[in-house]
Amino acid sequence: MHLQLGEVNIIVASSSETAQHFLKTHDIDFASRSTVLMSEICCYGNKDIVFAPYGEYWRQMRKICTLELLSAKRVESFRPIREEEMSGLCRWIVLQEGSPINLTQKICMTNYEIMARATFGRRPKSTSITGLRRKVEKVHQETDRIIENIIEEHRRVDAADRGSNEDLADVLLRVRDSGSLELPLTIENIKAVLADMFGGGIEAPTTTIDWAMAEMLKNPSILVKAQDEVRQVFDGKRGVSEAYFDELKYLKLVIKETLRLHPPGALLLPRENKERFEINGYEIPARTRVLVNVWAIGRDTEYWEDAESFKPERFLEKQVDFKGNCLEFIPFGAGRRICPGISFAIANVEFALAMFLYHLIGFFLVE
Repeated sequence: MHLQLGEVNIIVASSSETAQHFLKTHDIDFASRSTVLMSEICCYGNKDIVFAPYGEYWRQMRKICTLELLSAKRVESFRPIREEEMSGLCRWIVLQEGSPINLTQKICMTNYEIMARATFGRRPKSTSITGLRRKVEKVHQETDRIIENIIEEHRRVDAADRGSNEDLADVLLRVRDSGSLELPLTIENIKAVLADMFGGGIEAPTTTIDWAMAEMLKNPSILVKAQDEVRQVFDGKRGVSEAYFDELKYLKLVIKETLRLHPPGALLLPRENKERFEINGYEIPARTRVLVNVWAIGRDTEYWEDAESFKPERFLEKQVDFKGNCLEFIPFGAGRRICPGISFAIANVEFALAMFLYHLIGFFLVE
């Protein structure tokens, strides 16, 4: 679908076949981003990873993110934080028995605290990190002040004192001081990347946990099956532990089905081509913005049988993952611009749902 919004050309890809052109076949030609007011201000002139133009700077920052910030080892190192924060959430819910609660708000705050501790080593005193020109600039100034103060605290702590307990801010400062990058890493670069961590690290898991709980409550047979699995796996053990998550086969299917029907973002962030291009006989002018409609692709009846129904078992026959290899299922995108924080988000989602199913599911049921 083609849209003309003033001077801006927009193409919306709503099928996996169309998405293939932009995310795989011509991925490199549509790997850049368009400049928008919000990213220009809040991401320090697009010095982050999400909105940085495609090029050497983006490649270097992506490399840091993949190898240092969000590697499997790094995500695993944050396990105690996830366990502590989610256990605290469950205790709070138990104390509210009989009273209505805003679960979405509490899940969001818990993910915020997980992200804050993983990024900065502690919970910030202000919750203003997440939140048209003057309003955006005001929010950015407050966010900048918070991040600047935290970075300064980290810079005053000797690396030897931190030991192996590095948070993401520590990692970025260490990489900057090592001089191992081909491009110098500035404090503004570090701030921009940390801002990215909050943007994706809170919203995606919160949305997914919300929808997974809603779908299971709407489908009691699925809820019972998921709960039985969780309680069987952790029977006789000291509570829920990530060490046994590989055994939660059905819960993983529930998460996949949740992401199919309710991706964190209905549209992937827009891509842009720098030069004129032609695909299937259609001319695409330079600087056209391409939006991939993940929501529509996940409900495409050409690929998904009974597409509107919540059926986790469908993934028993479809061996797909979150890595963008199957374009019918791309909740986190695909190609060069795929979300680098998939493992971090999924770890938070799995732990939260396992805790709810093991300890609390009765608190959410209503007659």
